Amino acid sequence: MILDHLDNANTYIDLHPDFAAAFALLRRTDLTSLPEGRHDLNDGDSYAWIAKGPGRTPDEASIETHDQFIDIQYVVDGVDHMGWKARTALGPANEASDPDKDLAFYDDEPTVWTDVTPGMFAIYFPGDGHLPTISDGFLHKIILKIKI
Repeated sequence: MILDHLDNANTYIDLHPDFAAAFALLRRTDLTSLPEGRHDLNDGDSYAWIAKGPGRTPDEASIETHDQFIDIQYVVDGVDHMGWKARTALGPANEASDPDKDLAFYDDEPTVWTDVTPGMFAIYFPGDGHLPTISDGFLHKIILKIKI
């Protein structure tokens, strides 16, 4: 997991060929007016998902992991209280998991919580279990799905 501010994004550009396009999207001045839903990056294997709505409680969510994508979770508005736990420390995936959607869910608790505020991002790799979209208020987020 990486937690940082968009001002420092160039530090991570070389980690993946699509990171440059991902961070360029996040630097756009019209983020608040982009429509919700999917926005393809480059060849379409990687994409951004723009979401607006109420947060959820930890009881309403499960830790998740992905095998085929890196997540860059960026907060435009609100505070996302994200949880993290190393995938190697998680128990078995539960029945809600969907390999076709590259989603595995776990009935487990994060070992670390962090508040991600506007202008900040968290990068989750396949080894990172994460519990995003935890908030008692409104969230406007951009979730970048970077194909491995």
